[in-house]
Amino acid sequence: MEMIEVTANSVDAAISKGLAELNATPGDVMIEVLEEPNTGLFGFGAREARVRIVLIGRRKGEERDETVDETVEEARNEPDAQDSFPLPEVSEDELDEDAIVGRQVLVELLEKMRIDAQVNVHRADDDDDEDPHWMLNVSGKRINRLIGRRGETLSCLQHVVRLICSRRLERRANVIVDVAGYKTGRSKRLRGLAQRMAKQAVQQGRTITLEPMHANERRIIHLTLRGRQDVLTRSVGEGRTRKVTIVPQ
Repeated sequence: MEMIEVTANSVDAAISKGLAELNATPGDVMIEVLEEPNTGLFGFGAREARVRIVLIGRRKGEERDETVDETVEEARNEPDAQDSFPLPEVSEDELDEDAIVGRQVLVELLEKMRIDAQVNVHRADDDDDEDPHWMLNVSGKRINRLIGRRGETLSCLQHVVRLICSRRLERRANVIVDVAGYKTGRSKRLRGLAQRMAKQAVQQGRTITLEPMHANERRIIHLTLRGRQDVLTRSVGEGRTRKVTIVPQ
């Protein structure tokens, strides 16, 4: 696991500097903000932002995976994406109304977007739920654009799919949208990171603060560590800056 600490005049600048040094994308790393920048009073006591960046998606020097952080224009110039996390597809007899309607809606949207892709359906790997979500995984060529920077485009796509499905079903749709196994891979890396950061928090006797995350990613951290007796997890912050802290006990 590669880990560096970087300083700059802002948190964003420090993160960008660290990503460049590691030749990594945001999807490859987890970021801990160690110090916020402070301009001081009349220039006295000023300090730069300091962040710790942990490389979790690959080893330093390995080829970047552009599928996790790119714009639409960049995606057009990238090699064809393939499903990196093949998942078993369930039989048609096993699909309930949520899965059938979800797949139909997603296929319709992809056709309107003129994206040639397939939608495979399987159960989400979520031991916490008695009724786990249906995962609608998009696979095919040149589908990187559906992920976007840090999965933001994918989150928007899922929101639209759920909204349309809920209207058709007249209730909340129990579906999750994934692209080329991005969320599946991210979930596995987050679970591994949660355990490593919990171990570090206990060994160092201090609170570890992770980078801001979407609600579903924060939930993965909380669920992964909830059975441990030596740490507690809390979500702090508001909106897009909301993040998870790991507190040793």
